[in-house]
Amino acid sequence: MTKQQLTSLAAFGSFALLGGAYIFQAIGYPPCQMCFWQRWPHMAAIGIGILAFFIPARVWQWLGALAAAITSGIGIFHSGVERAYWSGPTSCTGGGLEASSGADLLSMTGDKLIMCDQVSWEFLSLSMASWNAVFSFGLMLIWLAAARKK
Repeated sequence: MTKQQLTSLAAFGSFALLGGAYIFQAIGYPPCQMCFWQRWPHMAAIGIGILAFFIPARVWQWLGALAAAITSGIGIFHSGVERAYWSGPTSCTGGGLEASSGADLLSMTGDKLIMCDQVSWEFLSLSMASWNAVFSFGLMLIWLAAARKK
C-alpha cells in the first residue's frame, strides 16, 4: 500500500471507531467521562488524515500515530479502572458518589452520572474501552507504517 492509502485507512479507522461510539450512544449506551476522553484523539486523527491529504508532510503520520497511541492508552487505563486494577477519576467512579447527597442520587432531573468503573457493554469479555484500546493500537501501527513509507 502507498503512504496515502495507509494514511487514509488509519484516518478512516478512527472515523469508524468514533462512528461506532456514537451509534452505541444512540441505541442507549451513554458514555462516561473517560469514554469522551477516548473520542478526542480519534477526532484529531481524522483531522490529521484530512490535512495529510492536502498538505503532504511526514509529520502528519507521526501525529496520527501519536493520536492513536493516546486513545489506546486511555482505553487501557479505562479498562483497568473497569476491572478495578487501579483507581479512576473520582468524578465518575464509585469514590465520586461520596460527594453526592441522597437527593442528588435520587433526583429525576439533571444529568445522569455514568460510572467509569462499570462496564455497560462487552463482547468476548472485552468492554468498549478494551476494544477501543485494541483497535486503536492497530491504527497506530498503520499510522507508523505510513510514516515509514517514502
